Amino acid sequence: MLTDIEIAQQAEMLEIKEIAAKLNIAEEEIEPYGHYKAKLSQKLIDRTACDPDGKLVLVTAINPTPAGEGKTTTSVGLAEGMNKLGKRTCLALREPSLGPVFGIKGGAAGGGYAQVVPMEDINLHFTGDMHAITAANNLLCAMLDNHIQQGNELGIDTRRILFKRCLDMNDRALRNCVVGMGGKIDGVPREDHFQITVASEIMAILCLAADLPDLKKRLGNVLVAYTLDNKPVFARDLKAVGAMTALLKDAINPNLVQTLENNPAIIHGGPFANIAHGCNSVRATKLAMKLADYTITEAGFGSDLGAEKFFDIKCRFAGLKPDCVVVVATIRALKYNGGIPKAELSAENVDALKKGIVNLGVHIENMKKFGVPVVVAINHFAADTEAEIAVVKEYCESKGVKAAFSDVFMKGGEGALDLAKAVIETAENEKSDFKPLYDTELSVKEKLNIIAKEIYRADCVVFTAKAEKALKEIESLGLDKVPVCVAKTQYSLSDDPSKLGKPEGFSITVSDIRASSGAGFVVAYTGDIMTMPGLPKIPAANNIDVDDKGVITGLF
Repeated sequence: MLTDIEIAQQAEMLEIKEIAAKLNIAEEEIEPYGHYKAKLSQKLIDRTACDPDGKLVLVTAINPTPAGEGKTTTSVGLAEGMNKLGKRTCLALREPSLGPVFGIKGGAAGGGYAQVVPMEDINLHFTGDMHAITAANNLLCAMLDNHIQQGNELGIDTRRILFKRCLDMNDRALRNCVVGMGGKIDGVPREDHFQITVASEIMAILCLAADLPDLKKRLGNVLVAYTLDNKPVFARDLKAVGAMTALLKDAINPNLVQTLENNPAIIHGGPFANIAHGCNSVRATKLAMKLADYTITEAGFGSDLGAEKFFDIKCRFAGLKPDCVVVVATIRALKYNGGIPKAELSAENVDALKKGIVNLGVHIENMKKFGVPVVVAINHFAADTEAEIAVVKEYCESKGVKAAFSDVFMKGGEGALDLAKAVIETAENEKSDFKPLYDTELSVKEKLNIIAKEIYRADCVVFTAKAEKALKEIESLGLDKVPVCVAKTQYSLSDDPSKLGKPEGFSITVSDIRASSGAGFVVAYTGDIMTMPGLPKIPAANNIDVDDKGVITGLF
């Protein structure tokens, strides 16, 4: 059987201008990066601004497990299937981060015969967006340290610097460090930190900015530090905004690529859903909706993270109204939630499935709370038995939602026809009455309690002394009447990754709260969440190589 990268390398790609033409995009409205990638220009966005919107479908999932769910693969396959049914459909996905590519998760371009290509480019440097975000972030850090070195006119307290450096790579050694240790000419010594680029506020800003002026305004609003007399210091105070914007002027434009079946895919932005808001850019999604009858987008990890933030942050800011939500699950993953070890998931176990399927039930119920119709997609595996399939169908029926089995990994769009029909029927016949979960005018504590109780099913939220102090500072600056972005483990509905299925009788502990004032939300950190992941004992990088002809192997 061919690997994902071998399948991708055998793809017969069309030149990017031909893919653009499928969406009625003129050659002069794209900026090619080689033969198979392009940036979509501001000229195109302006030209289509008054066009009607197509329908928007969000793909989310149950809590991720080592057994895998295949959310991106399902998203790609669904778009292929819908195009086969005559619905002009465009994908709007996130860009992969190098951290997971070389770490444990692998790439994020789909899998099997449901992929976006060129797969190697998308998973590696692509069009340079991640590097531009990293550079803009670290320019602000450099200008901050230079300001302190050159006399510190603003009186910045070096013990209260909030803004972190970033790197798009898993590197635990950089989580906590000391900079400026080379003597007087090399900078003032201070404690510093790195986070992965996709968790940075600059990434969030790029993904939420409406246009270049909005990007510039948001960059200026980034809260960097406090002064010795407790006054806030923003990026605009350091006169960093113009140069940061210059680094991001191309990165703000969405990227166009194609699927294995030569259908269009817009890929742009890539924040993690467990430590950021987990959705592709507003510009990419809104443009796709102008260009296609249907836009298929996804939000990271389970619906408790990515989908909640998609609705409460992205849709709220962008004025989006989704028409349908697809919740992806596998029978294998549901049995894992029922307590079965990964090594035994191929064997039939109806009892474990019935025990673990409650996790799917919570995600279905959660999505309905936002007023959007739900379809369940069961990513089919050969080991699924008729008895197990019957359990899933019966359960979804009891929840009042359509369930469709898909086999896109092996069959591409052909394997998604049943799912595509279910999505089309739902989106065109069931009314979406979308509404966010909470009012932003509520206090941060009230908003967190609503999310914790309604989405995670927690009993209450507990705040540490550090979080209480940080919250008071945020409230004193008037930065609290905004959405809340919860940083939480993706593996459980709770903040404890070991609690699978549908945990009960637990509380959520908020260890710290930070204002992402440029992005326009407050981040609440729970459990042991870290914004700079580490590499596993055997990283995926061990298996990646390049032969003498430049052909990459081992990349997912």
